Amino acid sequence: MNKFNSIVAVAFLAVTFTACKKDTDEPIVVVPPSDGSTLTLNGLIGAETGSAAGNSVYVDFSTDKQTSVARSSWDLGFYSGSDFRVILNNTTGAGAKVITTANASLATVSEADTLGLTLAVSQANPANTDFAYFDAINGSLSSTVIPAVSATAADNKIIILNRGTAGGIAARSWIKLKVIRNASGGYTLQYGKIKETTNFTTVDIPKDANFNFKFVSLTNGAIVNAQPEKTNWDLEWTYSVYQTTFSGVLVPYNFSDLVFINSLGGTSAAVVTITDSKTYASFSESNIAGETFLTNRDVIGAGWRSTQPATGVNTKVFYLIKDAAGNVYKLKFISMGAGDAGTRGKPVIEYKLVKKG
Repeated sequence: MNKFNSIVAVAFLAVTFTACKKDTDEPIVVVPPSDGSTLTLNGLIGAETGSAAGNSVYVDFSTDKQTSVARSSWDLGFYSGSDFRVILNNTTGAGAKVITTANASLATVSEADTLGLTLAVSQANPANTDFAYFDAINGSLSSTVIPAVSATAADNKIIILNRGTAGGIAARSWIKLKVIRNASGGYTLQYGKIKETTNFTTVDIPKDANFNFKFVSLTNGAIVNAQPEKTNWDLEWTYSVYQTTFSGVLVPYNFSDLVFINSLGGTSAAVVTITDSKTYASFSESNIAGETFLTNRDVIGAGWRSTQPATGVNTKVFYLIKDAAGNVYKLKFISMGAGDAGTRGKPVIEYKLVKKG
């Protein structure tokens, strides 16, 4: 009986080894990048107007995938890179101010500290000085309203936050908050409503190298997925705080239909002006060398659309998008409004692979 059991055991091990060996010899399937596609971006949540579309839409060219995220679903983004930075939600028009009063705390900062503050863009009478309340338009992490989070907890200040009502977002309570580093290498956020004196919420936010940021909603203190993994998107279409010239002065201003690239994730872009000899249809790999790729996130910005004579696509330009894997796509916007028989809030884009990375 023991001999029989031994034979069975040896046979089992042999089969197991063979199966394991076969598994290790199996080739790894590498999915090639998409050759291109035409997509209608889903910016609308419901019956809101297209100029106040409730979603931000992220697009990944190599997989032909779009991801829609409600703009109001998050309030703060916590950087997962080597630095310790926290961003505001520009897509809701969120603004903030640092309280520099000595010995200020969550318990002592109150509604009185908000007197005279709007922490919001004035569409009717914008002022250049209001830039101080918003993160840098170009996405620079060295120019966030909330200073870099210090390793010394006592050096981190109390922040007053207006969560923003831009683009039809319903008004919500102002917040006071403080962020410190925690022992796990991430962040600890403590916050409460501006009138609160004792009942504060604490949230620990870990860094995750798969994402540019981890996001938190101050509605319930939850960590939310407000952005795909950093290798899974190339551009974002959204409503956001941006900038314009008003009475000859550069001022912050809320824009719909903005397009930002995933600059932190390694995406770059080039603007191509259409000429008789350079068109979207004729552009090929041999033409790439003559173009300049930029990494500022607003390379495209609002330049892809026009408001004259009616809101529609700017037909004088198209774009090149280079993703982190080195794939280069040419991109054109087909329709977006009354000027081109499009639907506001659901722009149509076309992109084609020009060079494989």
